Amino acid sequence: MNLLTIFQQFTTEIQHTSPLEFIGVVFGISSVLFSRKENILVYPVGMVSTCIYIYLYIKHGLYADASVNFYYTVMSIIGWVMWSRKRNGNEKLLISFSSTGEWVQSIIFFIACWGILFFVLKNFTDSTVPQADAFTSAAAFTGMLLMNKKKMENWIWWIVTNIASIPLNYYKGLAFTSFQYIVLLILAISGWMQWQQRYRKALL
Repeated sequence: MNLLTIFQQFTTEIQHTSPLEFIGVVFGISSVLFSRKENILVYPVGMVSTCIYIYLYIKHGLYADASVNFYYTVMSIIGWVMWSRKRNGNEKLLISFSSTGEWVQSIIFFIACWGILFFVLKNFTDSTVPQADAFTSAAAFTGMLLMNKKKMENWIWWIVTNIASIPLNYYKGLAFTSFQYIVLLILAISGWMQWQQRYRKALL
């Protein structure tokens, strides 16, 4: 299959995108734009998208990704509180880099999530892509956890998630969602750079 055929198939799939998927994509991209700006609206806007995708992913047999969006919804409530909370009376949660120990914890968390999700998908669902579904979901679990803590490395995990999610969603017939992950990949790289600038500015 050449690139022209892939492009034509991709555009055809997008034309058949459901209104619900379209809304989910728009709110999903909007939430990342708010995250990039370190704006707390990332959470309520993102929750609209995650609730839609719980339904869509179950419908398309991507059960781990459905569980990720349920996790996003719960973690969005927690993150909303964490980002709103004042520290020392007037200082909000600040952007920071993970220590070596926190990096190790994140990697262990990712591997554990991947293993558990793969085992569940392989043995208890009809998933046709258990390893890939588990991988993207585990990376997303880790990214969301670190985003709530305003750790710079959350963007690295989102980059990994987006790269893996582009072909996975296209394969499962969610072409417009696949396109969303291309946009989210670009925004994640931009978010990394923007948060770095904010971090340096806070040190001055």
